[in-house]
Amino acid sequence: MDVIARAWSKAVRTALPGPWRFGTVVREVVGAILLGGVATLIEVASRSGLALSMGPAVAVLFLLRRGLPATVLVLTAAASGFGGGSLPLTVCAGWSAGSRVRRVGVLVGSFVVGWVLMTVLGVAKDAGELPVKVIVGFSLGGYLLFAVLPALWGRYRAQRRELMDALRERNEQLLRERAMVAHQARLRERHRIAQDMHDSLGHQLALISVHTGALEVDRTLTDRQREAVGVLRLAAVAAMRELREVVGVLHDESSAAPSAPGAAVAGAESPAVGAGAGGAGTGGVDGIDGLVVSSRAAGTVVALVRDGERRPLTASAGHAAYRVVQEALTNAHKHAPGAPITVALRYEPDALVVEVVNPAAPEPVGVRSGGAPAVSGGQGLTGLRERARLVGGMVHAGPTAEAGFRLAAVLPYAGAEPNAGAGSAATGAGAGGAPGVEEAPAWALDGVPPVAAAQTKRRSPAIGCAAGGVAVLVAVLGLLVWGIVEFVRSAEDSTVERSVFEAVQVGDPEEEVRRQLPPGSDFFTQNLRGTGPTPPVGSVCHYFLSDESTGGWDDQNAVRFCFKDGVLVDKQHYRVNQ
Repeated sequence: MDVIARAWSKAVRTALPGPWRFGTVVREVVGAILLGGVATLIEVASRSGLALSMGPAVAVLFLLRRGLPATVLVLTAAASGFGGGSLPLTVCAGWSAGSRVRRVGVLVGSFVVGWVLMTVLGVAKDAGELPVKVIVGFSLGGYLLFAVLPALWGRYRAQRRELMDALRERNEQLLRERAMVAHQARLRERHRIAQDMHDSLGHQLALISVHTGALEVDRTLTDRQREAVGVLRLAAVAAMRELREVVGVLHDESSAAPSAPGAAVAGAESPAVGAGAGGAGTGGVDGIDGLVVSSRAAGTVVALVRDGERRPLTASAGHAAYRVVQEALTNAHKHAPGAPITVALRYEPDALVVEVVNPAAPEPVGVRSGGAPAVSGGQGLTGLRERARLVGGMVHAGPTAEAGFRLAAVLPYAGAEPNAGAGSAATGAGAGGAPGVEEAPAWALDGVPPVAAAQTKRRSPAIGCAAGGVAVLVAVLGLLVWGIVEFVRSAEDSTVERSVFEAVQVGDPEEEVRRQLPPGSDFFTQNLRGTGPTPPVGSVCHYFLSDESTGGWDDQNAVRFCFKDGVLVDKQHYRVNQ
C-alpha cells in the first residue's frame, strides 16, 4: 500500500505541479470552466454529438497542461480531428508546450505526432465529404495557426525570461566581484605600504641602533649621557619590533584575503614609486651608493665593487636591486654589527647579479651591549624573493663557509614591469610580495566581459522565434493560396459545359461518355444527389454543375448522366432550388 500511495503521490505532483497559490487555483479553475463551456457550445452548434464528452475532457486537459504539456498537446490535437470544440484548448496547449518543454526533440516530436493524429482522424471522419488533400491542407494550416504559432510565442517568452534571470544573476555576481576587487585592492595597497615601511624605515632604524650602540662605548660620555644613549638605542629596537609586528599583521591580512576572480593589483609599484635606475638616491641602482655611504657613516666597513659594462635596467628591476642591497645591509647591521660588508654589482651578459656578503660578527649575533636581541619579522627576504620573481629574477640567501651570510639576486635586464608581470609571475604576486593576486581585466569595472556579451547577443531568443513565426505565417499564406487554387480547380472539375452536354447522346458507350466528362468533386455535387426527374430503374447516375448561370443566389443548374449496362440511358439538365 505504501508503494501505491507513493506512486500515486508522485503521479499527482507530476501532473499537477505546484506551487498552488490562491491566485493560481482561481485562474486554473476559471480557465478550465470557460474552455470546457466553449467546447460544449461549439459541439452543440455543430451537432456532432460530442458535447457531453468534449467539454469535461477539455477542462481536464487544461488543468493537466502545466505538468504534462507534451501529452496534453498530442491529446488535444487528436481531439481536434473529431470536432472543433478543442480548438481553443489547442492554443493553450501549444503555448504550454512551447514554454515548458525544454528538449527540442521532444517538443518537435510532440507537434509532429499531434498533427499526424489530427490529420488521420480528420480524414477518417470527413473523407466522404471532402477531398483528402483538402483535409490535409486545412489541418496543416489550422495546426500551424492554432498550435505552432502560440508555441513559438510561448517559447520566446520562456527563453527571454530565462535570459533575463541569467543576466540578473550575472549582474549580481559582477557586483559581488567588484566589491571583492575593491577590497583586495585596499589590502594590496596596505601590504605595499607595509613593505615599503619595512624596507625604508627598517633600514633607518637599524642605522640608528648601530649609531647609538657606538655611542654607548664612547669613553668621553658621562654615565648620564651613556644612560640616555642606551635608552635611545632601546627605543630604536622597540620601534623596530613594533614596525615588524605591524608589517607582519598587514602581510597576514593581505595573504588571507580571498582572491576574487580578476582581483586587481592596485598597489603594484609604478616607476614613480620604485624610481628608475638612473635616479640617484630614489631607489634605483644609483641609490645603492647612498646606502653604502649611510652604512659607512655608522662605523661599518662597507666595500662597493662594480664589475662589467654597465647596462640600463627597467625601473622595477633597478628598484629590486636597491631593495636587495638595503635589506642585506639592514640584516648585517642587526645580526653582525661591526662586521665588514662587501656589496658587489656584476653586470653579466644577460642579467645583473647583486651580491652582499658579510663574515661572522665580532660579538655574539643578535645581542647588543645592552642585551637586547635583534628584531626579525621574517618578511624582508620573502618580499625580496617576490620582487625578484616579479621581474623574472631570483634571490638566494644563506650562510657562508666562514659562518657569515650571503645574499645574492639575479635580475634580468629585460625584466617585466610590475603590471605586465603580475599575470605571468609564477605565483601571481604583486610588487610588494602578496601572493595569489592577479591583474584585473579591463572589463572588471565595466560590467560584462566581451565574450559573455557576445554570447548573450548570439543567444537572443527573439531571432529564432521571430524566424519561426515568419515561417509559420508564410506557410499558412501558402496553404491559403493553395486552397484557393484547389477550390477553383475542384469547381472546374465539377462543371460540365453546355456544348459537352449537347454532344453526348443517349445510347453512347459509358466509357466514351466518361472521357468527355470532368472527374467531378463530391464537395460541390453531394447536395445534388437525389434531385431532378426520377432516374431510370437500375441505373447509376452522376451529377455535375452546369456552366450556365441561373442569375440568382437560390438556384443553380445541374447536369445528370445515368448509365446502365455500360450505356448512357438518360441525361438531364435542370434547375435545382436551394
